[in-house]
Amino acid sequence: MNFEGLDPALAEYVPALHPALDPHLSASLLQNVELDPEGVPLEGIPVPDSVHIMEGMYSELHTVVSEVGVPVSFSHFDLHEEMLWVGNHGGHATSFFGPALERYSSFQVHSSDDIRQIQSLENGVLFLTKNNLKYMSRGGLIIFDYLMDESEDMHSLLLTDPSTLLIGGLSSHVIEIDLNTVQETQKYTVEVPGVTIMRQSNRFFFCGHTSGKVSLRDLRTFAVEHEFDAYSGSLSDFDVHGNLLVTCGFSSRMNGLACDRFLKVYDLRMLRAITPLQVHIDPLFLKFIPTYTSRLAIISQTGQCQFCEPTGLANPADIFHVNTVGQLIMSFDVSASKQAMVFGDSEGCVHLWADSPEITFNTYSRETDFALPCIVDTLPHLDWNQDLMPLSLIPVPLTTESLLSDWPTANSAPAPRRAPPVDPEILRTMKKVGFIGYAPNPRTRLRNQIPYRLKELDNEFDNFSQVSESPIGREEEPHIYMVAKKYRKVTIKYSKLGLEDFDFKHYNKTLFAGLEPHIPNAYCNCMIQVLYFLEPVRCLVQNHLCQKEFCLSCELGFLFHMLDLSRGDPCQGSNFLRAFRTIPEAAALGLILADSDEATGKVNLGRLIQSWNRFILTQLHQETQEQEGPQAYRGIGSSNFGSSGDSVIGQLFSCEVENCSMCRCGKETVRVSSTLLFTLSYPESNDKIKDYEFAQILKRSICLEQNTQAWCENCEKYQPTVQTRNIRCLPDVLVINCEVNSSKEADFWTVQAEYAFKKLMMKKGGLELPKSRELPLGEWNELGMAEGGHCYTSIEELKNIWIPYSIKMKLSKNKELEVYNWDESCELTVLDDQESTYVYDLMATIVHILDSRTGGSLVGHIKVGETYHQRKEGVTHQQWYLFNDFLIEPVDKCEAVQFDMSWKVPAILYYVRRNLHSKYNLSIKNPIEASVLLAEASLARKQRKCHATFIPLMLNEMPQAGDLVGLDAEFVTLNEEEAELRSDGTKSTIKPSQMSVARITCVRGQGPNEGVPFIDDYISTQEQVVDYLTQYSGIKPGDLDAKISSKHLTTLKSTYLKLRFLIDVGVKFVGHGLQKDFRVINIMVPKDQVIDTVYLFHMPRKRMISLRFLAWYFLDLKIQGETHDSIEDARTALQLYRKYMELSSGGLEPEEFRKVLKGLYEKGRKMDWKVPEPDGQSSPKSAAVYSSVLPL
Repeated sequence: MNFEGLDPALAEYVPALHPALDPHLSASLLQNVELDPEGVPLEGIPVPDSVHIMEGMYSELHTVVSEVGVPVSFSHFDLHEEMLWVGNHGGHATSFFGPALERYSSFQVHSSDDIRQIQSLENGVLFLTKNNLKYMSRGGLIIFDYLMDESEDMHSLLLTDPSTLLIGGLSSHVIEIDLNTVQETQKYTVEVPGVTIMRQSNRFFFCGHTSGKVSLRDLRTFAVEHEFDAYSGSLSDFDVHGNLLVTCGFSSRMNGLACDRFLKVYDLRMLRAITPLQVHIDPLFLKFIPTYTSRLAIISQTGQCQFCEPTGLANPADIFHVNTVGQLIMSFDVSASKQAMVFGDSEGCVHLWADSPEITFNTYSRETDFALPCIVDTLPHLDWNQDLMPLSLIPVPLTTESLLSDWPTANSAPAPRRAPPVDPEILRTMKKVGFIGYAPNPRTRLRNQIPYRLKELDNEFDNFSQVSESPIGREEEPHIYMVAKKYRKVTIKYSKLGLEDFDFKHYNKTLFAGLEPHIPNAYCNCMIQVLYFLEPVRCLVQNHLCQKEFCLSCELGFLFHMLDLSRGDPCQGSNFLRAFRTIPEAAALGLILADSDEATGKVNLGRLIQSWNRFILTQLHQETQEQEGPQAYRGIGSSNFGSSGDSVIGQLFSCEVENCSMCRCGKETVRVSSTLLFTLSYPESNDKIKDYEFAQILKRSICLEQNTQAWCENCEKYQPTVQTRNIRCLPDVLVINCEVNSSKEADFWTVQAEYAFKKLMMKKGGLELPKSRELPLGEWNELGMAEGGHCYTSIEELKNIWIPYSIKMKLSKNKELEVYNWDESCELTVLDDQESTYVYDLMATIVHILDSRTGGSLVGHIKVGETYHQRKEGVTHQQWYLFNDFLIEPVDKCEAVQFDMSWKVPAILYYVRRNLHSKYNLSIKNPIEASVLLAEASLARKQRKCHATFIPLMLNEMPQAGDLVGLDAEFVTLNEEEAELRSDGTKSTIKPSQMSVARITCVRGQGPNEGVPFIDDYISTQEQVVDYLTQYSGIKPGDLDAKISSKHLTTLKSTYLKLRFLIDVGVKFVGHGLQKDFRVINIMVPKDQVIDTVYLFHMPRKRMISLRFLAWYFLDLKIQGETHDSIEDARTALQLYRKYMELSSGGLEPEEFRKVLKGLYEKGRKMDWKVPEPDGQSSPKSAAVYSSVLPL
């Protein structure tokens, strides 16, 4: 053997008995060997200081021990960092950093099985054992653990792309695994079992088999393209580079296996063997080391290493020896930079060879993260007995970065701590002079001192303001279980079919329609329902129609029309909320929420809905005020509330108020205004809360008196002023904002409910309740039966009730207001003045549900009147219902007035005057006329430069009931879908994408102009479009912008009115997938007026078929080539309907038509539901030619 290329010190080297005693190993190898003070082992062998490396040749650089006595099974250079990975037969993995082989991490991969292959990835490392694949971080944390069948015996893996992995072994198949989902995606059958080695080139997968064969497989199908029978015994290793494949292995000789010294070389261009290469060692491992030439490194198990060219002759002078001290070589690898090689032996040693002293494992490696060292600073001793000792004697480390104290003041804001509550003793003894209070100091606290954290504030009633921002603060707590299930926030569970398989009937078994909650700012759903069930408001907005684009009254009328038509199916207020978001006053009042605010529950919903209530009543009043002449566009600023114009809203809710200000100088100022609602004002009491009836608090709130500072014209300065408010008339609908926004108001309601409960029990039983104990249920029932034999089903029904079901209000001749709690079963007597005395019945309560898990929600209790039941169910009765978005459930009337302040907080009360309907005209006259279908001007400035794509209907073409109209709509995306990927790989939709209609097309369905469009409107939008979906919609950026669009651009309201007129007339719409179209347009069409071709050619429990495939199969048309065109789609749907009528009504029996559908599905499966190209199986003819460019 030639030793010329080795270190000269090795020429006379005699191997020791154990690698730990080898004098040529690095000092780090001896980390577990006991040394004497001179650094010599106890056996007396000195340790060399360094190892010399000859430039340009591979020589040993370092040797370390992975685990003494445990053979190395696999070694691998990390492809992303300067690290070397070593796995052994005990299932243990160790990593070393850099050429110095500093130990980086060490952990157990498997308890018993050996590590058979290692593959480094971007975020971790893959380890393959017998029947287990583990993906672990470089620090040893498990990312995933994929267990295979116990009968598997895997040996090799191959990373085909960053997310796909092939695993082979001693079985008849190769498994493909998706690393993103950790799921088996394919299982390829292998004809020749025993795939122990796999490689890849840009043409083939190469599989090495235990039988000695190498198979070349297709990259897409894994089918065998070619096969080389290399050795008669077995294959030990092979490698591929460029157009060469080189193998080494064993041949069968005399009933045994012998290492074959001929390396088989194959040319991949000709797919045949070329001249074999004879070497002078017994090859077990080989790898290409392509630098300037395509050198081969050939390794024997005894530690010999030979370099040679694959197409040349092997030179014995190129043989080197790995210093294994008699141990066998078990693994071999070459770094990506080709500057280093690593050998693992049977004693657990790792030998690193390099071609220069300074090497890198990769050409471009990223930085490796290291654990922070544990550094203990020893601080200098400071004698505190020396008063004059300066603190500057303690050295401060120099910093290279800016200090926190250098933070600019513009980037910070003060966050003061909350002021502590005022001592009750101070409040009790306080005297007020004007608006300033004076009280003696009780001396309970030290002067100018206050604890940093106020413990008493931790338990303060603060659920009214916000919920915890941290998910930890929203975990299930005992108080959560107090929220009844029907009051909890409801969510829609989306599947891959969207809403089609969601069972809304489970939440609503009535015929009334709920409202969907996933739309932005849908917190007002409960208030929309309250306004709907006020009959005069419902009739008012459905009779209203104006030319203003974003009119809330018009949109509310459209929404109420859908609620009228629905038979229990939920509706969505997307168009109403779209118009609501454009109102600048709503944004100024903070009524328009961001998605993040709604999702995190940071908003006080109780306060928010009360502000929304005040806003919507004012807005509806302004929009519906009576005007002289025809209705026209009127901005909000064109008519102030309280102007000469009147409206039904004003007649219903308005109350004339007289505000009087009295200065202490005697000057009195009176101002008359109007209000649409009242806010409860609670008494300020420093002592124990007194017993009040609700009528007392209501009168106090209406006839409000307060002391404040105000400007006095007489005194010409601000003076303490007494302000009083009195009403001059009574409203027909009394709206009350409860204003329960803190623990003080909540305690007031709780105490009043307790007082009311005790008074009720005393009235029913005639007994005084014991104060020292609570009565058991049996005694409560006996107490409840003491008068009249009436037994309450549960005492809980009588608790937490303070507000009455009815109230009586009387306005005397001198305008003095009297308010009484009233029995709802009583009527006014003949002694009562019918003109000045009103009885109000509770019609609705809006409740804020406190739930820290979801951030809370808003629900409504509504007493639905007889007219609504008559229209929906054909019966005449009244019933209370709970409206929780799309959950609607009948409830007992006591639930509407029960408020457990720990989770159910009142927000708004609606009291309606008895016999209200007799005062108002409740008839509805459809305000939409045929003129909406006539020609209209486009909003686009450039529209005149192009030809129109449609011809509007003439007066003699106006549609009649039963006429066919082809319809199609295209959409754009405003918000992307929010989804999460579960641990099992399935996708769950949290919030669907928000779509907006961009184009609506209607074509004539009969007559001489059949197929000619009469509506082709592009919808102008002011909202930000995230995705135009051009491939599917044909809409391009700029098409919806009035400044640059060349299309016929109009408003959504204008096109909506056209569709509403067609629906009201009774036309039948023909289209494909109309359910989604109508949902995004936000319009409801009776089912008998919808002909959807997606259901005409559909078999139960089968997939829905695309319009494109149906057109190709039945009509021999090829549509939707590059993009979708709504005119083409609407015409095609009409032709498919004609084809359906031809098949179903043209003599075909139902069974024969079923056979036609079976043929359709069979053809679809064969074609993978794809329409062939024109030169494919058929030659689709062009669609029927209708001129899409029609000059006007």
